[in-house]
Amino acid sequence: MEISITVEAENGLTWDKWKRFVQEVEELGYAGLYRSDHFPNEQPSIELVTSLTYLAQNTEYIHFSPLVTPLSFRHPAMLARQVAAIDDLSNGRMVLGLGAGWVPDEHERWGYSLGDKKVRLDRFEEGLEVITQLLRSDEPVTFEGQYFQLKDALLLPRPQRSGGPPILIGGNGKKRTLPLVARFADIHNTFHQTPESIKLYSTYLDELLLTQGRQPQDVKRTVMLLVYCGRDESELKARARFAYQAWAPDMVDEPFEQLIETVESRMGDFLATIGATFCPVVGTPEQVVEKLKAYADVGIDEVIFQWFDLDDFEGLHKYAEYILPNV
Repeated sequence: MEISITVEAENGLTWDKWKRFVQEVEELGYAGLYRSDHFPNEQPSIELVTSLTYLAQNTEYIHFSPLVTPLSFRHPAMLARQVAAIDDLSNGRMVLGLGAGWVPDEHERWGYSLGDKKVRLDRFEEGLEVITQLLRSDEPVTFEGQYFQLKDALLLPRPQRSGGPPILIGGNGKKRTLPLVARFADIHNTFHQTPESIKLYSTYLDELLLTQGRQPQDVKRTVMLLVYCGRDESELKARARFAYQAWAPDMVDEPFEQLIETVESRMGDFLATIGATFCPVVGTPEQVVEKLKAYADVGIDEVIFQWFDLDDFEGLHKYAEYILPNV
């Protein structure tokens, strides 16, 4: 099972920090480096495409992707051009993680229309059509949609990798998202779910893939998780520092278990709005490895550690030491 890192760029991702993440994630032996795609809000957040271009040219081994970039403010035709070029620059290591968009304040602040859930998913479906046709068709593409239109558009140069970078779709919705995964995606990412929940979603996705004439193994399964690992309580607290500062600043001096319970209570309502649950992987290195293996047992190919604390480079080293050799 692969272990990768995703950084929450809106928490203050500067060029200095990004360059260090890029260097250390590769040198420490992680499989991949992902990052969120949001506009800055009170803290710096370097732009997605520019940052991935830097990564492509300054690494040799890791794969990389937005997790995920919203088609609510990224035009799919321009995005297809950008990712095809970045994938070629990296010799075929890019993944294109796509989503429908979900943060109302962000869209209002920067002048983009988010729309209701139906609008978001209708626009997302059209965007997936545009991107996949441009990347995968050697003939000019014409598309007439409500949100996007093309007329005899041909992406040149053609992607060096046949079909361009693999498409990752994030989300768990059974009515719209998982059917779109079955139609368009090479990789599915779920987030903050237990192995038991993932098994249910994955079984349903297998059925949808078969109805599309595809096989279950055609779609790689990944999960994004919060992981708090330490040899003792003080190290666990250090790893979870950002969560406590953000969600339970009044509980920092309390025992670790009480802190976790408080964070769970306060994060629960928020996570429910995006179809997730608070189910961090917590414990000693041995306990964390055992819990991660439970995800492998339900078919997860890659676990992506969600990294909120952009100053915690020590944690990158500790997890590489504690976890990577054992999974």
